[in-house]
Amino acid sequence: MTDYNKPIPDPDPYTSGPFWEGAKEGKLMLPRCNDCNRVHWYPRILCPFCYSRSISWFEASGEGTLYSFAVQQRAFAPGWAEEGPYVTCFIDLNEGDRMFGVLLDVDVSKPEDIFAKIGSKVSIEFVKANDDVHVPYWKLAS
Repeated sequence: MTDYNKPIPDPDPYTSGPFWEGAKEGKLMLPRCNDCNRVHWYPRILCPFCYSRSISWFEASGEGTLYSFAVQQRAFAPGWAEEGPYVTCFIDLNEGDRMFGVLLDVDVSKPEDIFAKIGSKVSIEFVKANDDVHVPYWKLAS
């Protein structure tokens, strides 16, 4: 068991099960509509574009580009308060949707340096929270 001290998601096997199973293996699994062929994030039982219930999952690249970020100066959830400040981000996935997350290994005291990285390549990294849940984080590609 790792020393993961932040809130741990409670995976829903019906809407996001494949995501969490893939995360345990270090794979980013994404839902795609079988009717309109569009990828969507966050997982749901209906396609948000055409409302089809025909959804399948595929292994994504785990890569994208930094779209936006914010330096979080305060946090109220256990674990995050001790870690602050930290950087949250929106990532444009290579497969075509946008995902929210936390950006690791950046200097929060220099947001202008992070701003200069908007549009840069990023990759996903999964951190083990417990035996059942591995949480996604993002890092700038080297």
